[in-house]
Amino acid sequence: MGPLHGVRIVELAGIGPGPFCGMMLADMGAEVISVERVGVTADQPELDCSRRGKRSVALNLKTPEGVKALLKLVETADALLEGFRPGVTEKLGVGPDDCLAVNPRLVYGRMTGWGQYGSMAQAAGHDINYISLTGALHAFGRKGEKPVPPLNMVGDFGGGGMMLAFGMVCALLEAQKSGKGQVIDAAMTDGSAVLMSMFNSAHERGTHSLERGVNRLDSGAHFYDTYETADGKYISLGSIEPQFYAQLIEVAGLPADKFADQMDKSKWPELSEIVADTIKQKTRDEWCELMEGSDICFAPVLDLIEAQSHPHNLERNTYVEIGGMKQPAPAPRFSRTEAHIRFAAKPYGEDTDALLQEIGYSAEEIGQLRVGKACN
Repeated sequence: MGPLHGVRIVELAGIGPGPFCGMMLADMGAEVISVERVGVTADQPELDCSRRGKRSVALNLKTPEGVKALLKLVETADALLEGFRPGVTEKLGVGPDDCLAVNPRLVYGRMTGWGQYGSMAQAAGHDINYISLTGALHAFGRKGEKPVPPLNMVGDFGGGGMMLAFGMVCALLEAQKSGKGQVIDAAMTDGSAVLMSMFNSAHERGTHSLERGVNRLDSGAHFYDTYETADGKYISLGSIEPQFYAQLIEVAGLPADKFADQMDKSKWPELSEIVADTIKQKTRDEWCELMEGSDICFAPVLDLIEAQSHPHNLERNTYVEIGGMKQPAPAPRFSRTEAHIRFAAKPYGEDTDALLQEIGYSAEEIGQLRVGKACN
């Protein structure tokens, strides 16, 4: 059933972090209704993880009839989420004031890169820009090299989609007590700044340098890095604690005298070279035989496909097959209200008739909406 069973959420369809937020909520049991644009199609929608578990209705919000239908849907919902630039939904007539007027208990979630206000609020941007502004991108990369974008996981999905999902659940809990809805302003700049909290603290304490690639967790330390193996693959080490570090030295056969002073940063570059030379003497599988499952803090660096067949991931069902596609299972796990994927992603607008009928439209009225191009 999922912990959010019984919660109805309207998602104004977009790309990337918005659908990801909706996916997370749907995975947890919420009924998520994705409102698509009329005429939108896609090949193999079942291969889009972010659309899984959602019902789909196609409405033209540039028509009065389409807006009216959406507002009728909002009357039945607990929450709505959107990821347009500030002011877009207001112009369409489905902004916070419009929606809260028909449903005062509604949680209205808004996600943008820069936020709903501020000097850059109306500017275009992408993940790489948002995490640039908060110091996050500056921290990714090796010493003496340029910053490396961590895909779009930190801004879009971590600082954006997950932060909005968290905010919506918080607001839904509050609405149960107060009987009142509210608007959530989830900015990827704000979210990615929060994700950097630990490093803000470390810098204030003088334990984290602003220079890239010289710190304990950014490839500066020989005991926390990735290393190439004899077969051109990679392994990762995270032997921070002294007892784990001691195991690394013993199992890898590193010279104990040279590696005795673990936290002497002046020695890290030299020790990194020794570790690199050592790791390259064996294949990835050979190092797995020696280190995997130990307290060394070790793991092979797997690609997306390899990860699906690793024994640990198989034992936990970390990946599931839905609609002919292997994809990540819902997370986190619950002991009683188990989360699950209700069904694979549907074709755009597949549930239009059913959903409109649920909110009171007759077959004849739906036909009239189609004639007026207000729905698919």
